[in-house]
Amino acid sequence: MSDAIAVILFVGVIAYALFGGADFGAGFWDLTGGGAARGSRSRHLIDLTVGPVWEANHTWLIYCLVVLWSGFPAAFAAITTTLYIPLGLAALGIVLRGAGFAFRKESMRTPEQRVYGVFFALSSVVTPYCFGSLAGAIASGRVPAGGKGDPLGSWLNPTSVLGGVLAVLVCSYLAAVFLTAAARQTGSPALEAWFSRRALLAGAVTGLVGLAGIFVLQADSPRLFHELSHRGLPLLIISALSGLATLFLLKTGRTGALRMPAALAVAAVVCGWGVAQYPYLLGTHLSISEAASPTPTLWVLVGVAGAAVLLIVPSLAFLYVLHNRGRLGARE
Repeated sequence: MSDAIAVILFVGVIAYALFGGADFGAGFWDLTGGGAARGSRSRHLIDLTVGPVWEANHTWLIYCLVVLWSGFPAAFAAITTTLYIPLGLAALGIVLRGAGFAFRKESMRTPEQRVYGVFFALSSVVTPYCFGSLAGAIASGRVPAGGKGDPLGSWLNPTSVLGGVLAVLVCSYLAAVFLTAAARQTGSPALEAWFSRRALLAGAVTGLVGLAGIFVLQADSPRLFHELSHRGLPLLIISALSGLATLFLLKTGRTGALRMPAALAVAAVVCGWGVAQYPYLLGTHLSISEAASPTPTLWVLVGVAGAAVLLIVPSLAFLYVLHNRGRLGARE
């Protein structure tokens, strides 16, 4: 039962990495889009793409927090009492990002739009970095089972920095790919080419940083490096091949089928982390079975997850389908 709940939890992690990641990455391209005049078209597409779904994407984060808290309270307590600084920064970033995005659309003056745009864009970089550093801290075993670990060293270390940088790069890569496809759907060849070039650049940089990260993990987190290079290796290969397929499609201008290989590349690497982490939730000192709640609680979580599959997932799927078909953006 504890393993089943861990799988249910990780499904939410993957979903948030994909949907929330593309959402955050759009803010990165908003930040680097240029001045008010030069970046107006790309920012308009970002507004149309992010607007209908940015609040819904955080459903996955809430889902993950509730399952972690209810299913593995010992791990939840350890994480929140050790990594409260990056968690707090991420929460603040989510709030400021949403406020900046909402108020920018309603502002009538360019100076005000710039101020709110800065909040939106910078928060879109800080928040995924904090989440990536959290993953690095957990995977490298820097969160003690009893909690109250080093509030700084737990997430300011080579593995956490690598996780944070990769999170920002992966988000920007996903967003550039999705925005390339969105530009094609809206019939904007110039924007399609603009985002396609940035998707190629983000994919190449992400791959290079991932390769360099091998040496970081080997030196700083040998156990994680060993498991990734053995049990997690097939998933990392799938991720690399999917990423190369996405880059090939971008290079050849075949942007109609970009989303699937890009999403598979990200999902596979996140799954690789989960496989390498198993059977532990924290480092090698708190296993899934040790951290799990009593069996009756786990059964309740299974029932809640089943209800979510029946009630919430179809609603979100319908939202994403309408969004991808441009039925929601037309109302913006």
